Amino acid sequence: MTKPLDEQAIAQLFTEAHTHVSWQDKPIPEALLTQLYDLVKLGSTSANCSPARFVFVSTAEGKEKLKPSLSSGNLEKTMTAACTVIVAYDEEFYEQLPTLFPYADAKSWFTSSPDAAYETAMRNSSLQGAYLISAARALGLDAGAMSGFDPKLLNNTFFAESTWKVNFLINLGYGDGKKDYKRLPRLSFDQACQIV
Repeated sequence: MTKPLDEQAIAQLFTEAHTHVSWQDKPIPEALLTQLYDLVKLGSTSANCSPARFVFVSTAEGKEKLKPSLSSGNLEKTMTAACTVIVAYDEEFYEQLPTLFPYADAKSWFTSSPDAAYETAMRNSSLQGAYLISAARALGLDAGAMSGFDPKLLNNTFFAESTWKVNFLINLGYGDGKKDYKRLPRLSFDQACQIV
């Protein structure tokens, strides 16, 4: 993989892509959500730990279940999106490490250190959520990542009987462009980067 993507592909993923807040009334086929995850799971994580867990909320019943945990500013864009992804992490992701990373006893790295387990789960599930946004764009979907929710309520509603915990949310669908904001400024290389 030494050949750069063409300008159209880079535009779709980055230079012309932006956060969407308004949506066409068009569902996402379940097969496309499966294809999306099949791309996301290939993204690298430390020791292949893969702590992210994804709940694709796309039914009216699921949206009503999610609704009480959303901030008022996120209600309309979430209720009208074809799908809202709860990007979560499994607090006990390390239970899968004997399979996912058989080269060492990686499970013991985390069973002996809850802080290391939490940091690894948050860091890598955030990374996997970013992979999901890029993969969605690559498959022709639009995305809008969000904070702005009550994590305790969301966890109690969706994950009360599990070891999963919410990290952040991503709305997915086909943007209609009606309420999109102009791209906001970004920091320059000199402001945000160092070469040492």
